[in-house]
Amino acid sequence: MVKQLISFLNRYFVYILTSVFFLRAAYVAVSGLDLMGDESYYWDWSRRLDWCYFSKPPMVAWLIAVFTAIGGDNAVAVRLPAVVLGTVCLSYVYATAKECYSPKAGALSILLLLAMPFNAIANFVMTIDAPLACFWMMSLYYLRRALFVNEGKAWFWAGVWTGAAILSKQVALFIPLLLVVYLLLDKTRRRYCKREFLVYLLPVLISLIPVIYWNFEHNWVMFAHSQSHFVNKEQVALTTRLQEGAVFIGFQLLLATPVIFGMILIVTIKKTGRFTLLTAQEQFLFLMGPVLLIGIIGLSFIQKVQGNWPMPFYLTGVILLSGQNFGGIWRTGLKTALSTGYFMVLLVYGLPLVIQTLKFPSAALDPTGRFRHWRELAHSVDAVRQKILLDDSRDILLITLGHRYLTSQLAFYLPGHPKVYRYEASGQVVSQYEIWDDPAQFTGKTALIVSEQPPPKIPPSLKAAFADFKPAGTIVNSADLKRPYFLFLGEKLTDSLNHYKTYGN
Repeated sequence: MVKQLISFLNRYFVYILTSVFFLRAAYVAVSGLDLMGDESYYWDWSRRLDWCYFSKPPMVAWLIAVFTAIGGDNAVAVRLPAVVLGTVCLSYVYATAKECYSPKAGALSILLLLAMPFNAIANFVMTIDAPLACFWMMSLYYLRRALFVNEGKAWFWAGVWTGAAILSKQVALFIPLLLVVYLLLDKTRRRYCKREFLVYLLPVLISLIPVIYWNFEHNWVMFAHSQSHFVNKEQVALTTRLQEGAVFIGFQLLLATPVIFGMILIVTIKKTGRFTLLTAQEQFLFLMGPVLLIGIIGLSFIQKVQGNWPMPFYLTGVILLSGQNFGGIWRTGLKTALSTGYFMVLLVYGLPLVIQTLKFPSAALDPTGRFRHWRELAHSVDAVRQKILLDDSRDILLITLGHRYLTSQLAFYLPGHPKVYRYEASGQVVSQYEIWDDPAQFTGKTALIVSEQPPPKIPPSLKAAFADFKPAGTIVNSADLKRPYFLFLGEKLTDSLNHYKTYGN
C-alpha cells in the first residue's frame, strides 16, 4: 500500500500539491473558527508596519499586511499566507529529498509531513511558524545546490531565503552558524569560506540591518525579550524540571505523532553516533535540523520550552528518515506511522467542526477554546459601546486591562476594527502595545475599559487618569464562566496613560 502511495504521489505530485492547497484554503474559508490570540496580535502589528516588533522580526506582519490589503481584514485573508507558505514548503521538501536520495524519498517525505499534525496546524494558523518553516526549507534547498551541484547563483538565493527566515524568527540565525560549522568540519569544504560564503552572507546581513536599527531605537527590546526565554528567574526543583521536559516531549508526541517522532529520534541518535561516517549530504541535513531537535529536547529539561519551537527542525529530520532503508520492523513502523498520523490529522481538521456542530457543552473542556468566543465577546462589548454612544455622541476610547490577546481580539472583531489601547499596570513593557503611542491625544475623552480584573483590583493609577471612573457592567466569559469581563466607564481622560519603563527594568 505504501509503495502504491509513493508511486502515485511521484506521478501526480503537482496535482496532489495543488489539491492539498485548495483543500486547506477551503478549510480556512469554511471552518468558522475565530482567530487565535497570536493571529490577531500579529494582525494588529500588520496595521502599523515597521522594521521589527516587541518579540519578533517583522515578516509575519508584512505577509498579513499584503494578504489583507488584497482580501480585506477578515480571518480568511489573515490565514491564507499560512496555506500558501505551507504549500511552497512542501514543494521544497519534496525537491530536496528527491535530489538527496531518490524520487521515492521525495514522495515519502511528503507522505510523512502530511501525516504530522503540526504541519496541518502550521498551515492553518498564521503565526511565525509558517514563514519560518517555508523560508528555512528554501534556504536549505539552495544551500544544498550550492554545495553539491556547484550552482554558483544558489549561494545568493540561499542567503536571500535565510534572510527571510531570520526576518521570520530569530532562531533562523542557526542556519549560517551551522553552515560555518559544516564547512569547517572538512578541509575540502573550507574553500567555500572565502568568496562563496561572502556571497551567501551579504543578503543575510542586509536582512539584519532593519532589525538591529529598530532595536537600537527601542532599547534592544526584542533581544531582551528573546534573552528572557533563556534566563531562569528563580530556582526550580529537579522534579519540576523533569515534569516540564516530559510535557515538552508530550507535545512532540502530539504534534509529530508518537511513531514518526520516535522514528526521527531513533534515526537522529543513530546518525549522531555515526556522524563521521555519514555522506556529506547527510551531515548537512543532520546539522540543519536533527541536531537542533536533540538540543532543544535537552534544553526542555533545563528550562521551560514552547512546544512549537522545534517545528522547522523536523523538516530535514523527515528527509533523513525518508532516505533510510525501510526493511523488516522499519517497514511495519512506517505503515503504522502513516496510518496513525493520518488519523491524528483527521482529528485536527475534524474535531473543531464536530464541536461547532454539536455545540460542545463545556467551554472549559473545549480543546478548540482558543479559537472561540472572541466574536461573541466583541459583540457584547459593542452593544455596550453603542448604548453609550446613544447616550453620549462623543467618540468612545477603548482600553483593555488584561492579556494582550484581549486587546488584539477586540481590535479585530469589533465593527470597524478600531484602535484599542492596553493599560499595563506594572509599568513594564511586556508587549507591542506598550511601545506604541498611548491615548494621550484623547485628553478629555470618555473611555470604555474592558478588564479581566474585578473592581477591587483595578489599578489606582488607571482610575486617577480620569476625572470620573465607574463600573459599567459585566460580560459573561463563555470560555470561563467563573471569570467574567468587567466594564468600566472613564469620564474625561486627564492624564497620559504612558507610564512604561524600559523593558526588563
